[in-house]
Amino acid sequence: MHLSDSIEAPTRGATPRPLEVTLLASVFVVAACGLVYELAAGALASYLLGDSVLQFSTVIGCYLFAMGVGSWLSRFFDRQLPAHFLRIELMVALAGGAMPGLLFLSNAYMPGAFRFLLYTLVGVVGILVGLEIPLVMRILKREVALKDLVSQVLTFDYLGALAVSVAFPLLLVPQLGLIRTGLLFGLLNAAVAFWTLWVFRHELRRWGAHAWACVLTVLALGVGFAAADHITTLAEDKFYHDRIVLAATSPYQRIVVTNGRTGHKLFLNGNLQFAERDEYRYHEALVHPVMSAFGAPRKVAVLGGGDGMAVREILKYPSVESVTLVELDPNMTGLFTKDPAMSKLNAGSLSSPKLRIVNTDAFQWLQGGDDKAEQEMFDVIIVDFPDPTNFSIGKLYTNSFYSLLSQRLSASGYAVIQTTSPLVARQSFWTVATTIESVGLHATPYHANVPSFGEWGYIIASHRPWRMPASLPEGLRYLGSKTLPLLFDFPVDMARVPAEVNRLSNQVLVTTYEQEWGRVVP
Repeated sequence: MHLSDSIEAPTRGATPRPLEVTLLASVFVVAACGLVYELAAGALASYLLGDSVLQFSTVIGCYLFAMGVGSWLSRFFDRQLPAHFLRIELMVALAGGAMPGLLFLSNAYMPGAFRFLLYTLVGVVGILVGLEIPLVMRILKREVALKDLVSQVLTFDYLGALAVSVAFPLLLVPQLGLIRTGLLFGLLNAAVAFWTLWVFRHELRRWGAHAWACVLTVLALGVGFAAADHITTLAEDKFYHDRIVLAATSPYQRIVVTNGRTGHKLFLNGNLQFAERDEYRYHEALVHPVMSAFGAPRKVAVLGGGDGMAVREILKYPSVESVTLVELDPNMTGLFTKDPAMSKLNAGSLSSPKLRIVNTDAFQWLQGGDDKAEQEMFDVIIVDFPDPTNFSIGKLYTNSFYSLLSQRLSASGYAVIQTTSPLVARQSFWTVATTIESVGLHATPYHANVPSFGEWGYIIASHRPWRMPASLPEGLRYLGSKTLPLLFDFPVDMARVPAEVNRLSNQVLVTTYEQEWGRVVP
């Protein structure tokens, strides 16, 4: 005889009983925890593998399929439903809570196994989460009239998902980081298990064993939560090799600064952005060909470049009256303004009275979301975005973006775009050139050798043809009047190839970039 068979049907329209309320509250918690594990897996995959759209799509697809499998398997759980639910909560707490930490460690110590572990954990957690709601509904049948059961369970399920979808990017990840966020919600799953242990204490067989399992699970997750910084350090020290001196997680990216024999290095989501020993080559090549060619620029904009290195080079021109730095992530500009070591690298440029920092999306800023900047025109615009590793960055390399850029560029002004390697990613490089030309701008490509990156490319965009400057500022460490013309000479293996226009509707550049760099990056 089933336990539920001995319970009378619930009275329709009755006032909710305490057990009903707490069961529905557990649905809210269960839904919140399940979505956190899904978001954490997708975020980690996009951080470490790139192409956020692909990673989130495959993770979500795998997770939903696994939930379907779990829901189907719930039909085989017949007797002792509270005991089954308690055990599933503990397994979800351990597997889901530990997932971000395990994936970080796997990426550092067994990178070849990362994808396998990612989808294995997503599958396991998805199956367990898929088991939860059907079991809760069957337990709730004792307390809730059938006509209200589905609507109430789904209402609390969706409310839990809503709460987490807002809190995850705005509060949880920036304040706790991915590892602690996973462990915190693992503890919430364990709390639901403890609640089940108490409420159904008269029905549970081997109550003592269940109690010990709950205690040990909470202890394991608690130790992990307390040691989260050590886990992150252990994983990142192995991954980055050099000593980590600064690390922060923002809603947009993971920022890591290391220091070793060759000086400081900046990594965003695991990708090198600059190395202290040769960043001057990159930034001199980025800034001075357009600044010097203009002559005496007064108003300059920098899109990206939150480290302040490009601004440092711009401020070498006495004619400059104002610099507008548009950087999405305030953590970047804050780090390179306030930290003494980072501020020293950019010569304190981010504290210059000539500088105005705008922390917003560059695409939206060009569209005129900032009232003050709506009609503002610039003599020079420096575009220093990360490479187009995903679609959110790829939109900043589209014809739509360059069309907006041309509207902010004065008739005699110049813009310059960092444009990945014309040697390693030749098709990608010339795709950017083709895209710039598609909006009616002149495209003048050039390249420089930066040892940390290899051959690196840039493209000047302008309403008028670019002309070689007569002189450069004094004191440059890389560029000179004799070496500058060499940057505009392309050998055969970097020469122009036919390429498509990169549009918002196709984002062909992201796919091309991934294919080309995938051939050389293990």
